[in-house]
Amino acid sequence: MIAAELIDPMLPALKPTDTVGDALEWMQEHRISQMVLTDQSEYKGLLSEDLLLDVADEDRPVGDVMRLFEQTFAFENQHSLELLGLVLEHRLDVLAVINDNREFVGTVSVNELLKNFARELGVSEPGAILILSIDERDYSLTEISRLVESNNVKIIGSQFSSAAYGIPDRSRLTLKLNRREIGPVVSTLERFGYTVESAFANAPIESIDQERLDLLMRYINI
Repeated sequence: MIAAELIDPMLPALKPTDTVGDALEWMQEHRISQMVLTDQSEYKGLLSEDLLLDVADEDRPVGDVMRLFEQTFAFENQHSLELLGLVLEHRLDVLAVINDNREFVGTVSVNELLKNFARELGVSEPGAILILSIDERDYSLTEISRLVESNNVKIIGSQFSSAAYGIPDRSRLTLKLNRREIGPVVSTLERFGYTVESAFANAPIESIDQERLDLLMRYINI
């Protein structure tokens, strides 16, 4: 999804003439710790709950309060992965979205952004999770998908994490599957030389190698 599709129409933006008391009340109502400040459709930055709580006069206009992240925002057509990078880098609770004319068009809630990722990755769907330890030069999602699907199982979400630079560690591929019974999948992947580092499922896992089975079960029971 792109930023424009993730805008929460229920989240208001503050105007410079709004009061500190109003801002704090809206933050409490929407369960957020930051709000966007705009001035005639121009994005002016974020106001934080912590800074507002330090203001003695609740009737003081928020336009007089220090604002943050004036240069941190997303454009309407930016992908949700880019938005996630921004909120993680700056530890944001909300993210302003602007158009090509740099006019404010809406606010994305980090909670909704994370919920969107959960849906896209199939987190809420029933099924097992496999984590493979893999050398980057051997990584081929097409090949791994073929092996998984040969057992009538689908991959509904995946995430690849590269090994840290300079650290003798293998990369990891996390797979969310649409089945809980993944014994045949584990066996197939092992037979083709893939290392299943850990597995999470609600059904027993059988492996062609009893020692590997015991190891997998220990991971599952952690």
